[in-house]
Amino acid sequence: MCSARDAVLLAPAAGKGQDERMAKNKKQLSELSVPGRIGIVVAGTLQVVFAFLAFWDLGHRTADEIRGPRLAWVPAILVNWIGPAAYFLFARKR
Repeated sequence: MCSARDAVLLAPAAGKGQDERMAKNKKQLSELSVPGRIGIVVAGTLQVVFAFLAFWDLGHRTADEIRGPRLAWVPAILVNWIGPAAYFLFARKR
């Protein structure tokens, strides 16, 4: 007799075909063209620099110069592109 745990382990994964198709469509960095690789490296570098500048600015401002609690902005800045942009647009008082 099968227990509930065994039934879960033996059941086919939902969306397994979709996962296989997505794995086939993914490319390794080495499979991209040179301009594609350069674009990814440039975008990644800009993203890291943008986040670094937001953290640097957050660290150099007083609590009176920032909207909201300082610690709330730390995880927000970690959200790719959106976090640093939100910090520069909404957190800094002018």
